[in-house]
Formats: sequence, C-alpha cells, structure tokens
Amino acid sequence: MSEKIHGTCLCGKVSYRVGNNFSDFYFCHCQQCQKVSGSAFAANLLTSVDNIEWLSGQQFLKRFEYPGRNFTKVFCTECGSGLPFVNQSGKALIIPAGSLDQGLNFKVDHNIFWAERANWYEEGVKAPSCSGYAD
Repeated sequence: MSEKIHGTCLCGKVSYRVGNNFSDFYFCHCQQCQKVSGSAFAANLLTSVDNIEWLSGQQFLKRFEYPGRNFTKVFCTECGSGLPFVNQSGKALIIPAGSLDQGLNFKVDHNIFWAERANWYEEGVKAPSCSGYAD
C-alpha cells in the first residue's frame, strides 16, 4: 500500500487524502491553464480515479466544464482553490499539485503545450529569487 498524502483548499474547508502513486506529473502551459490558474502554467498530477478519499467539505466542491480541450476545473466555493477531479473521459484523477499539503517525491515528467507558454515565463524563471516580497 502506498504512502498517503493529504491535501486541502486554502481555507481548509475541503480536505482529501490520496495514495502517493501518480502516473504523470505535468506542467501544462496551454492558454486555458494560464487563464484558470492566473499564472504561467498549471501543475497537475495524474493517478487512478479511485485513488482519493474525501475527508471533509465535499459540499463546497464546484465543477466547471470549460469549452475547448475538454477542460475541467473543480474548486472550493468558499476560497476558490483548485481541487482534484476526474477528467471528462473518466480515465484519470487530476490532482492540482498546489493543493497537496506536503512535498512530493515525484519529478515533473513534461512541460506540455509548450508552444502556448506565456511569453514572459522563461524570463521570469531567470529573475532573482527572494525569500519573501522583493524590496
């Protein structure tokens, strides 16, 4: 049996547990992921659809189906945080990596939809790093 990893939304109303057995870890740079995340990419782990146990707050989950690439977003209705969902084909459970409460022992497999990456992404990675807000 695999190690269990906990996840929550930002406000803590929704919590879940998944086994640490993921098939893929992608940074998706498509335009839909940029819009829905408000950032340069979405960081998603894929696993089997039955690899989740909801611990609390399922009543706060909202599912939205976007047009285009069979694109889905599930989020907490209280704080807006992205949360796990079964994709539209029903073949994979998508775990937003940022919703996990602990680090991963899993490396990113691919940067997908690279041709659609934000034109400022690569320069942003090169920018100076700060431990908090920049002075």
